[in-house]
Amino acid sequence: MSSTRVAVDVGGTFTDICIMDEDTGTIRIEKISSTPDDPMKAVMDGIGVAKIDLKDVTMFSHGTTVATNALITRNLPRTAMVCTEGFRDVVEIRRANKEDLWDTYKDVAKPYIPRRDRLTVRERVDAEGNVLEALDEEGARRVAEVLKKRGVKSIAVCFMNSYVNPSNELRMRDILKEVMPDIPVSVSAEIMPEIFEHERFSTAMANAVVSPVVVDYVERLGHKLEEGGYKRELLLLHTGGGVMTPHAVRDFAARLAGSGIAAGAIASRFIGNLCGFPNSIGFDMGGTSTDVSVSYQGEPRITKDWYIEYGYPIRFPSIEVLTIGAGGGSLAWRDEGGSLRNGPQSAGAHPGPACYKNGNKVATNTDANVVLGRLGTSLAGGKITLDPALAEQAVRETVAEPFGMELHEAAEAIIRVANANMANAVRLLSISRGYDPRDFALCAFGGAGALHGAAIARELSIPTVIVPPSPGVTSALGCLLVDIQHDFSDSFMHRAATTDAADIEAQFQRIENEARAQLEREGVEPANMVLSRTVEMMYQGQWRSLEVAAPSKVTDVTDLVESFHAEHEREYNFSRKEADVSFFRVAVKAVGIVPKAELQKHPVKAHTPDPLSHRSVWFDGQEHKAAIYERETLEAGARIDGPAIIEQFDSTTVVPPAMSAEVDAYMNIRIDTKV
Repeated sequence: MSSTRVAVDVGGTFTDICIMDEDTGTIRIEKISSTPDDPMKAVMDGIGVAKIDLKDVTMFSHGTTVATNALITRNLPRTAMVCTEGFRDVVEIRRANKEDLWDTYKDVAKPYIPRRDRLTVRERVDAEGNVLEALDEEGARRVAEVLKKRGVKSIAVCFMNSYVNPSNELRMRDILKEVMPDIPVSVSAEIMPEIFEHERFSTAMANAVVSPVVVDYVERLGHKLEEGGYKRELLLLHTGGGVMTPHAVRDFAARLAGSGIAAGAIASRFIGNLCGFPNSIGFDMGGTSTDVSVSYQGEPRITKDWYIEYGYPIRFPSIEVLTIGAGGGSLAWRDEGGSLRNGPQSAGAHPGPACYKNGNKVATNTDANVVLGRLGTSLAGGKITLDPALAEQAVRETVAEPFGMELHEAAEAIIRVANANMANAVRLLSISRGYDPRDFALCAFGGAGALHGAAIARELSIPTVIVPPSPGVTSALGCLLVDIQHDFSDSFMHRAATTDAADIEAQFQRIENEARAQLEREGVEPANMVLSRTVEMMYQGQWRSLEVAAPSKVTDVTDLVESFHAEHEREYNFSRKEADVSFFRVAVKAVGIVPKAELQKHPVKAHTPDPLSHRSVWFDGQEHKAAIYERETLEAGARIDGPAIIEQFDSTTVVPPAMSAEVDAYMNIRIDTKV
């Protein structure tokens, strides 16, 4: 290929490589086993297996689990925190809440930085930003010398009220840099300038602990790519739905935590928009879990309430993704009350489902699908063979006999419980957020998404299911479809009734100047910069805020207040127009447009091939003779009536009875669920 774009998505089990030819828009895929000890090895091995000449690569985009794994495993370098005297325990006190309110024996994990490495200095800034006590520089230097002797690799500086006046924090950073010039320092007022001290301290702490790990990985990978002939900037996917350059990673390393699940949400939004559905729900079902995301009016839903480990929020803006323990390997079991349950326990990659022949005796969703005929006897192009007899034995012993059911009735019960769990996850991100699922399309991908997508859509009255051409590596495709993106914000806590529009505009312009400077440092041309504004507001006396779009020039506060009332009505089904409204924060999303190649569009033909075969498949207690198709034989325009099974290398698509499917010009399968 003369001009190639490459995206690599590193997962826990596999590393997916997606290669696009810019000239034709054609895409090819490769999969290789991940190497958890050194993820870079799988990346470079995958490049070799895919026979990619890095000299021809015009864009290399990478979704990595390095930051996520470091936080989960706590395999972290020694990191310190410098706090205002009297506030070293803010990150340990937290919000005094628990993940399971009723479990008195389950404690929240310890902070990433232990108490002995959280040191204090004297300083004080009041809530208005007035410096009541300047930084004790002598004490600050003593702290810096102590941390140098301890050999810390990174430092977080977290002072009270620094969000409104960061002068003491910045001076502390300067002193630390004088003593330890090569140590990364995360300043809380720059990382997350907001009032809530636990969330601000926690975000700065997470950023500090992963910074050495992530920066080392990014630099090593960059050098390897450069040695292979790649001459452009390495782009790294972050949770906000964009990519960062290595320059930005040095300051905001924690933004890479959770980047893998963001890739799937980005891809589902793109596919939904491509198919004419600006409202779409991403349904990414793999072997152990299912990730659900929502895009509304062409944009993903963004949240700042997320974490890798409960109790320690990371408040960078992130695409909202709900993950539940439901996948192909989820185990069926009976609870103490005698009810059938499904997951979150999983057979994992090994031993895997019973039909994998690795010794598991407990039924999984995959085993149930084999018993029902929805899965054949092989996966991954024949690389994995399935044993139907072992699947039947597991379903019979786990569910059929304990519950007094017939074999196929038991298999359908397993699938119904799994589908109910996943449908509830979709409800949590749609109905409970004020969205009607009937106004959305469901984009089903991952290894098992297309198996269950039609059933989930029918449960929620979603009219259309979209199955991408390569469901198993759709997340890697998401890495190809992103722009450079940064999020800048600042506190702006004022009552709307007494706020001048000129003050808001001045705050926005200051932030936009900072945003443009960041994009310029990353080599983005002014013509490719897109800045969008938002403002967070709340009813007076509340502490939860809602974000609304702000115009390119703010001239009227009343318009912003009306937008807030409308958004509150949509989100919560009520508004209080007589109540006072307060501003909380102003923010700017800075995007550096990356030129994108278009996916290949195929001529639509009115031709449907004959099925390869037929087999018995069970739906709703009835046995059906379902047509079996090979996806590679389906051309654009092909139409298939259910019941039918469409098999391919990385996934299997189920078209239930009374439903129909059609292949569009971009080779997506669209299932019409209206019956």
